Amino acid sequence: MPVRCPACRTVCRAAFRALILLTAVATPFAVAAAAEAPAAMVLFDFETTVDTARVHAQNATAAVADRDGRHVLHVTADAGAGQPAVTLRPAGGPWDLARCEGIAAEVRNAAAAPVTIYLRVENKGANDRRNTNVGLVTLAAGAAATLRVPFSRHPPKVEGVDLFGMRGYPVAGKGETTGRLDPGRVTGLRFNLESAGPPNVEIDNVRACGSAKPQPEEGLTADTFYPFIDTFGQYIHRDWPGKTHSEADLADARQAEEKDLAAHPGPANWNRFGGWADGPKFEATGFFHAVKYRGRWLLVDPDGRPFFSHGMDCVRQTAETPIDDRERWWHDFPGDRPEFQALLGRGGHIIRDYYAGKRVRTFNFALANIRRKYGEDWQQTTADLAHRRLRSWGLNTIANWSDERVYLEKKTPYVATVRFSSPPIEGSEGYWGKFKDPFYPDFERGLQAAMTREARETVGDPFCLGYFVDNEIAWGNDTSLAEAALASPADQPAKRAFLDDLQKKYRTIDRLNAAWGTKHTSWDALAASTAKPDAKRAGDDLRAFYTRLAEQYFRLCRDAVKRVAPKQMYLGCRFAWVNDLAARAGAKFCDVVSYNRYQRSVADFRLPEGVDAPVIIGEFHFGALDRGLFHTGLVPVASQEARAEAYKAYVRSAVAHPQIVGCHWFQYRDESTVGRSLDGENYQIGFVDICDRPYPETIAACREVGYALYPAAQSP
Repeated sequence: MPVRCPACRTVCRAAFRALILLTAVATPFAVAAAAEAPAAMVLFDFETTVDTARVHAQNATAAVADRDGRHVLHVTADAGAGQPAVTLRPAGGPWDLARCEGIAAEVRNAAAAPVTIYLRVENKGANDRRNTNVGLVTLAAGAAATLRVPFSRHPPKVEGVDLFGMRGYPVAGKGETTGRLDPGRVTGLRFNLESAGPPNVEIDNVRACGSAKPQPEEGLTADTFYPFIDTFGQYIHRDWPGKTHSEADLADARQAEEKDLAAHPGPANWNRFGGWADGPKFEATGFFHAVKYRGRWLLVDPDGRPFFSHGMDCVRQTAETPIDDRERWWHDFPGDRPEFQALLGRGGHIIRDYYAGKRVRTFNFALANIRRKYGEDWQQTTADLAHRRLRSWGLNTIANWSDERVYLEKKTPYVATVRFSSPPIEGSEGYWGKFKDPFYPDFERGLQAAMTREARETVGDPFCLGYFVDNEIAWGNDTSLAEAALASPADQPAKRAFLDDLQKKYRTIDRLNAAWGTKHTSWDALAASTAKPDAKRAGDDLRAFYTRLAEQYFRLCRDAVKRVAPKQMYLGCRFAWVNDLAARAGAKFCDVVSYNRYQRSVADFRLPEGVDAPVIIGEFHFGALDRGLFHTGLVPVASQEARAEAYKAYVRSAVAHPQIVGCHWFQYRDESTVGRSLDGENYQIGFVDICDRPYPETIAACREVGYALYPAAQSP
């Protein structure tokens, strides 16, 4: 959001950006190194001759330089290049750091603009989500700090233990090991630099440090491993700060949180919608809308005040997990008690892995804990509490997938989502299913019926920002949906529409064959064929129809929203996989374009060239393995402290971006320890755990950035 500069008394983006950036305490290299635990293994100190083959710079220049009598690695960005990075590699094979706790390095920002430095410790085949551990630090100009990455290790194997139905596992087996590392085979240390200006960073004293502690699972047998989930749905074989050991702990946590919420009622400079009460005044339309002002996009709340949508997805109490074939897993299973029988269910929406295609029993550990904690009136109590929590934490939006019983209390702004079914393009494919065919008459009918149904309680509500339609649909590359239409049966409406376009352009099948290099004997033969053409020779036609199809989709979605709720915003489809043609079509018809961006920052986010539109981030998150869960989620970090730093860096990058008008964290509560019933996800991505206890590190980080969305010091 823009703020008023004290010098010029105008709305000044530069002043706002300066106020929201994290300032690290300056720590000289020598002082930081002296405080380090003994027995560090120095990997690079740059005091001796450095083999240049072991230092690989990307979009940057790296050279050893003198600073105050010490040699440091000086890294500067190459002008006009992409994100700068430098990777340090071992000599003669991987480093064996199995006995160490983690990596540390001294870093200093020598540039005039703040910089975020990411350190990625890599195994062979690493990327941001796999075979790696990552840490980060954000430094103000001239500041220095120690950047640390504690090792999160691959789990040990326990003979006779065979687990299933999860994304991450406590012991070695079938599970994904996202965010974990084999410290015994470290192949590189990659420093990524991100800054509003050209990064200029110094790196020194890169070392492995600390002594590794045995993992609790080492030495267990099948008999001692089972059961491994306690009555609260938590992992038995580890302990951690904030773990619930008894029902008395739940009561104590409730009392402690009441004191915390009373001490932190929310930002003083917010109005009833969470907008900037003392900020610039715009037209008060009675509804949320987007405006372009002084070079940046922003939302305006119904009272006419600037609004940045700082939000939370999945504000609800559900966390069902399958229980069939898992009888050995539970200690004191609460589903056996009469008072929790109602929380046993039948899963009908399981789509992947072990339970795919099966109809199984489920249990909701989260809701069992909530009923223990809040009693029979838990629904109203937790709904009211959700609003208090969000305001206290510095959040002003109930985001997607949330419980309507919560957001329809109309105390906190919210978004709604429209889901509908429609026949697909048969030749298409995607992670969540085939792409709906927008040329089917049923597409528009089904969409309009769904919009009417969804808006029954939300249309005309000033607290409702607007509507998402669909979620993470499969846009593919810029020819994929046109190729999918051609790969579909002859009666596919999208295929018929494409063939109509081709007949108008080429007139005869021979002219089409000459252009595409095909041998179709007639237009009917082309309709009957499901072969895809050469994408290079047919590329212009494929992209032209792709654009037509994408615009048809977004136009019909916009029209459906506006017919029912003309004063509320159409927020798009929450792009996850997208190309420029789809993004251009979305920007043409959406009031705000939505993206789910599971990255460490959105500072480098760009719409297609020439496109200028407001953007909302529908999902992002970070997770760690230090609180009893077995999977970090899509963007791993090393610890709760690192998660807090990552949260601040991401939100600040969003607030500083001239096109981004909001960002929403996924999600309110951790997923089930042993996997959600939909697909086995068991991510540590909540602001609260399975026992409804907030994570203090994340809450503190959220308050730090949330309370500073609209700095009081810059009010007129």
